[in-house]
Amino acid sequence: MTVKIAIVDDNSFLINAVKEKLSFFEEFKIKVTAINGSDLLSKIEEDHNLDLILMDIEMPVLNGIETTEVVKKKYPHIKIIMLTVFDNDENIFNAIKAGADGYLLKEINAKELHDGIIDTLNGGAAMNPSIALKTLKLLRNPMSIENEKDKEDIKLTNRETEVLEQLSKGLNYIQIAENLILSTGTVRKHIENIYRKLQVHNKLEAVQKAKRNNLI
Repeated sequence: MTVKIAIVDDNSFLINAVKEKLSFFEEFKIKVTAINGSDLLSKIEEDHNLDLILMDIEMPVLNGIETTEVVKKKYPHIKIIMLTVFDNDENIFNAIKAGADGYLLKEINAKELHDGIIDTLNGGAAMNPSIALKTLKLLRNPMSIENEKDKEDIKLTNRETEVLEQLSKGLNYIQIAENLILSTGTVRKHIENIYRKLQVHNKLEAVQKAKRNNLI
């Protein structure tokens, strides 16, 4: 299986460094490189047959967070991993809100980058440990619900709650399927239902909302 990848970074040296890391793996094919968000958007306008974008955050013209938001609205099938030098809270939070599927630091080694990409394509969320820790802290202290009656009336089945709990542990579809003795297709269906009921678009939003509403 070929994985079609785009790399977006305003630093050509860093684009080449990422290319080099990916060149060890035959299944990765770099289809697009772009120097900022608007450059990427015009390039994928003609051909958005991509599986995954490795996206820098700090870029002129259109930064990575703004670009992620646009790509996710237009081409929801494309996975996006933020590749950044910084692991500061605000960027993480904004990237996740924009719909990023993962968040890795640029100094990552080739093998970990490969695993992060594959995991993300399988429905997981690639995150480097320091970022995962910060994300958990952000999730643990969301704005607490002021009033009990503000809680939405969300009804999940027992099975959906089990799947959501597994998701909140950072497991991917395949691991959840094994743990709950289900097919990955069934897990995917449950997750689609969970997203629909919670009115969210990704795993992190689902986990956040479920915790806020004491569903898990």
